[in-house]
Amino acid sequence: MTITREEIRQVLGPVEDGFAAEIVATGASFQDLMEAWTWLNSDEALINEGHHLPSPRVAELVAMLEPEQDEDHG
Repeated sequence: MTITREEIRQVLGPVEDGFAAEIVATGASFQDLMEAWTWLNSDEALINEGHHLPSPRVAELVAMLEPEQDEDHG
């Protein structure tokens, strides 16, 4: 079942409607988003625990959730 905007807010907190719509458009489930959030916040711990690598959909969500790198700094 595709995730709802309310479920997105449960995981991420307040988000812009446009960003929530992008997440919904991926076809992700609530579980997919929860897994992506976990990977984003503790990927090393998950790998050390022997978890499988994220599915393509979860990896897409991780990429969407990652803060953008400012290439002008550096």
